[in-house]
Parts: sequence; C-alpha cells; structure tokens
Amino acid sequence: WHESWPIRVHSRWMRGVGNMGETSVLVIEDDKLLAEMYRQYLTADGHSVCVALDGEAGLIAAQTQLPSVIYLDLQLPKLNGVEVLERLRLMPDLKDIPVIILSNFSEPRLRQRCLMLGAVDYLVKAETRLAQVSQRARQVAAG
Repeated sequence: WHESWPIRVHSRWMRGVGNMGETSVLVIEDDKLLAEMYRQYLTADGHSVCVALDGEAGLIAAQTQLPSVIYLDLQLPKLNGVEVLERLRLMPDLKDIPVIILSNFSEPRLRQRCLMLGAVDYLVKAETRLAQVSQRARQVAAG
C-alpha cells in the first residue's frame, strides 16, 4: 500500500455505480482523518466510496472508478484542487462527472473560479455537516 494510492472500499465499480446500485463517490482529501470520516459516514449512508489522498491519485482514481460524484478539496499535495478540476474538465470520460468542492477556503473569488471551471457546488467544511455531504452527493448524482 502506498499512501498516495486510492483506497477502495468496494472493489467492483461500474461506470458511476457501485455495488448494488449505490451512488459512487470519490473523495479527494489529503487529511487522512477527514478522509476516513467522510468515507465512514458516506459508506454507512449507503454510498460506495473511494478515497484519494492527493491530486494525482485523485485523477487516477477518477479515471479508473468513473464515480457518480467527486468531492474535491482544494489544498492538496502533487496537484491542487483547482488543477485537478481543470484536468477533469479536459478529459472526455470525466468532464461530465459532477464535482463538489469541499474546502476550508471560503473566499468568494476562489468559489467563483471553481464554479466557472465547472464545479456544481462549493461547500465550506466548517459550515457543512456530514449529513449534508451525503445528501448533496445523492442529489447531484440523481441529476
């Protein structure tokens, strides 16, 4: 196991759908404790979850897992969240996957930039409960 590799909760994913039809969620978050907290909560709430601990691993996981929704932190090692978002939007297989920014940065300009780059939502971690994270993933995946 290498700490930058994605952690797979379910080993078999189909394009955007985990086992038994749950919403598949990729969480790209470098804080291991937060990543594990999101993984546990989302899994307990019925989502299929994959975690990547840096931007580079996040792009690889997005390409291999094709999740329904991506939660993306902005302050990441290797590639920051904005760079990841820009690259996702340039990849034909990934450009339409909804990305929700989940960050501690609350600056309006950064929020605006991420939304202009194609993020469907921008949540500030300190203002967002775990139940909201799960509910928002389900809403976005449903269209």
